[in-house]
Amino acid sequence: IPAPTVGVALLVQQHIAHRLLHYEITPPTGVEQHHGVRVAYGAAAAAELGIDPSTLFKTLLFALEGAPSAVGSYAFAVIPSTSEASERTIAAELEAKRAALASVDDVRRVTGSVPGGVSALSPKRQIPLLLDQSALSLDSIVVSAGRRGLSVALAPHDLLKATGGRFAPLTHPR
Repeated sequence: IPAPTVGVALLVQQHIAHRLLHYEITPPTGVEQHHGVRVAYGAAAAAELGIDPSTLFKTLLFALEGAPSAVGSYAFAVIPSTSEASERTIAAELEAKRAALASVDDVRRVTGSVPGGVSALSPKRQIPLLLDQSALSLDSIVVSAGRRGLSVALAPHDLLKATGGRFAPLTHPR
């Protein structure tokens, strides 16, 4: 059976233990959107999956300014869905002058994915990855498998093994 995404294929190829998780979130209707209704996707996905929201990690793409050429112009920050990323800390960890959340257009161009479906396991090119150090205390985390509604549970160290990433303090609580 072929893997459903490039990221899952990478895990299979590297013999990394993982578990696929499917979920569906109903987006707000046009009228609800007009009235400002938004869905907290992290909380909604965790509820659909029946998992603790602190184990569901979101993959954010950051645009970097003034980073060493070995780092490049972009980096992934994988953080708990219940937290917010510290741009200042991310920049410092990557020796960049500044880090800012990438625009939706940049996310599509750089990763080939849409926000909500970005996976550090399947970028179009090699992008540095930082995984929040809070994952150190967890046996398993859940991250996007490369498309909306499909996630993968795996050990934090296995995510780093598959991506060449490293742990770092990236967040401040909401």
